[in-house]
Amino acid sequence: MQSFCVVQHTYSEFLGLIEKQLERRDIGFSYFRPFLERALPGAALQYDALFLLGGAWPITDREHCPWVDEERELMRSFQEARRPVVGIGFGALLVAALAGAAVSDEPAQRAYWTTARATEAGRGDPLAQAVDGRRVLVMCNGSARLPHGLPPLVVDEAGDWIAVRPDPLTYGIVFRPEVNPGMLEDILMEANRPSPDNLGELIATAREEWVETQRTTDQVIVALVTALSLMQERHKPPVFVLKVES
Repeated sequence: MQSFCVVQHTYSEFLGLIEKQLERRDIGFSYFRPFLERALPGAALQYDALFLLGGAWPITDREHCPWVDEERELMRSFQEARRPVVGIGFGALLVAALAGAAVSDEPAQRAYWTTARATEAGRGDPLAQAVDGRRVLVMCNGSARLPHGLPPLVVDEAGDWIAVRPDPLTYGIVFRPEVNPGMLEDILMEANRPSPDNLGELIATAREEWVETQRTTDQVIVALVTALSLMQERHKPPVFVLKVES
């Protein structure tokens, strides 16, 4: 059975709609929560893929996100072990930074609905084709300027990147296929976290877009499964139990 490592950065932001999709495919997942001072895995080999979720702060904010360097090392270990990595929101900026992007803490709150557009680089990419022309919610804090030689797969209506694939087994997506209206409401209620000024409007639109959002998420998961071979179980080292005899 496949087992995914999932790094959660806030109470409110979890796999959401993606959970059901993974469960339907009999894929298990374990959450790791560094924001609660819980340790991240030391290696990748016990897992088949890594998901890095959204967050409340820019990745440059080391006061609120002191674990970022450790998380980058975890990403490297998955990439070196040839395991898929999917970064969403906060996680997407980590993916971009590891690929050489210049990151910034501005804009502090980036949250809006947009129509996704596949680029020339995304012409043959399953994820880019899955969301091309569909409405998606972009939500992250801070930004990343992609390095030369790393073209975006998907851009928003203003031409800003919202999906990138730095290597065949790694995606960074700043649109949010996992988010449902309830999650946005939880973000609004979460104590001591900044939230977008237009969050009320985002929630209203999320309710209006709910049926199509579920279809988009379905298509995104199918695309990720296809592009990253997520149904393929990776080799894992055996776990030995030592039996002590007197």
